[in-house]
Amino acid sequence: MSDAARQSTAVSVRPATAEDVPTLAAVAAATFVLACPPSMSPARVEAFVAEVLSAERFTDYLADPDRHLVLAERPDAALGYAMLVAGEPGDEDVRTAIHHRPTVELSKIYVLPEAHGTGAAAQLMASCLEWARSRAAAGVWLGVNQQNVRAQRFYAKSGFERVGTKRFLVGGVHEDDFVMERDLTQLP
Repeated sequence: MSDAARQSTAVSVRPATAEDVPTLAAVAAATFVLACPPSMSPARVEAFVAEVLSAERFTDYLADPDRHLVLAERPDAALGYAMLVAGEPGDEDVRTAIHHRPTVELSKIYVLPEAHGTGAAAQLMASCLEWARSRAAAGVWLGVNQQNVRAQRFYAKSGFERVGTKRFLVGGVHEDDFVMERDLTQLP
């Protein structure tokens, strides 16, 4: 492969900025459904996207000093994004399940289907773990739908272990999630 071809396919990850809000919202709308169980209705997915993944919400997320958003991209296209939230979880089930404090939540990490297999997800994860370490976090936790086996495999490959369960509200209905956690006190 020539250097020009390699550069055109290279994936990079960078902190998201206010200029990225439309891109973040578009990628979020296109990828959230990938994490949902097959039984979830399109109306529930749409309601969640409108409530939690709109451009307005991404503007709010970027303004929050306890949140960090990163964008995976190629020179010609966005491929995915991730969002972390520093601080103690608000959910009692999560607080009980996780073991490492201080902690950071990996709130969202999504890659477009055409970017699967490009390394974009692994690069997003590496960037997220690096940010969590920079915040002196001892652990990172996430929630993943119990039916999303593909994501669970990726998280396990990334060093996360299942530590509990929680409920996740989507379109007015609770879904069952696994809580997974990664210890950051051990190398790598």
